[in-house]
Amino acid sequence: MLQVRKSLPEVHGSIAVPSGVGFWRKMLAFAGPAFLVSVGYMDPGNWVTDIEAGARFGYQLLWVLLLSNGMALLLQSLSARLGIATGRDLAQACREFYPEPWGKLLYIPCQVAIVACDLAEVLGGAVGLSLLTGWPLLGCAGVVSVNVIFMFLLQAKGMRWLEAGILSLVTVIGLCYVVELWLAQADWAAVLAGYLGPKLTGIRPAGGGTSDLYVAIAMIGATVMPHNLYLHSALVQTRRIEPTTVGKKEAAKFNLIDSAVALNAAFLVNSAILILAASVFFRNGVEVKELRQAYETLTPLVGTAFAGTLFAVALLASGQSSTLTGTLAGQIVMEGFLRWRVAPWVSRLSTRFLALIPAVIVILWRGEEGTYDLLILSQVILSLQLPFAVIPLIYFTGRKDLMGELVTKPFWKVLAWGIAALLTTLNVWLVYETVLGWVAP
Repeated sequence: MLQVRKSLPEVHGSIAVPSGVGFWRKMLAFAGPAFLVSVGYMDPGNWVTDIEAGARFGYQLLWVLLLSNGMALLLQSLSARLGIATGRDLAQACREFYPEPWGKLLYIPCQVAIVACDLAEVLGGAVGLSLLTGWPLLGCAGVVSVNVIFMFLLQAKGMRWLEAGILSLVTVIGLCYVVELWLAQADWAAVLAGYLGPKLTGIRPAGGGTSDLYVAIAMIGATVMPHNLYLHSALVQTRRIEPTTVGKKEAAKFNLIDSAVALNAAFLVNSAILILAASVFFRNGVEVKELRQAYETLTPLVGTAFAGTLFAVALLASGQSSTLTGTLAGQIVMEGFLRWRVAPWVSRLSTRFLALIPAVIVILWRGEEGTYDLLILSQVILSLQLPFAVIPLIYFTGRKDLMGELVTKPFWKVLAWGIAALLTTLNVWLVYETVLGWVAP
């Protein structure tokens, strides 16, 4: 067996975990990786599906967000346990334990998915900046793309600086939506019913458009992000833990708590987006077809220009935070699958450049109207890659010879495989229906 290469070597084991201290001090040492992962669950791709769900079906599909959050929590906890138990990220495990050439070939769909994800985040951030400044969308795409430079500066100061920067952006998103919900005056009894009363008809609205089943599947597909499974398994290794069974079990416990807090925060943000869309657009019979339209109609419907500004600020923060972690995932998969040791700025800038190409083409070709369709396309591409990440993750974490005492227990293993089957089936169906809609007359 080859010697295990360090994942993210520039920050690997850079944060010490104190011994002989209380729960909260130790929790503070472990807290962070899941918050970097959580921004992928509130990126512009999620915004599109949440707004669509709320504007078309009111509060009816809130239960889908609750279900998706449970799936994400289980898969992300498995990802963290893989990194802790084996000292490998998911990309490294695929390269090492799958026979040739499959260990290398899995890099291709993974990199395509990361570029698609980065594309959605660049577009979302560009739209947010354009809404706030009035600048042309193409120029805004260029401006938001240079944020990768700020990630280099933050990470050069230490992993804690990068985590603090991401947490600040997440806090901005959360605060914006707290105010938005207060302004929107939601029907909280209907909100509770949306969480507790699962309902799907599968019927298209009388005026045309997508069915609630289609939108629900799109919401699930946009929630579990494949690159996050690679990312989380690497980020947990930034903590310097005791390489013993006791030390690894302790790390797994604290990372589970970190994941629960961070992903539930992302769940609340997604819920807020859907609730806002239901309270403002669905209640007033407004069909939303692009992000700018949502921004422009918020002001007259809510009654204050502050609502639109908060929407744009939160969208910009969402694009900026999630694109930082997307480019970081690009470095992880390149080094893990291909075993290429290149400067971090090379791998991250190459990911950003590949994402900018389709963004620039669509903006020049179709203008701002094309960005909404491109955001949807990016989610379809992510859906196609999901099985290539979820299935290896569950397989590796279920192997006693790799995981030791942290091997997945039988109940959770069965549940995880059930989730994998459900996600794969739903995402294949989503891709089929989306392509069918494009080619249909």
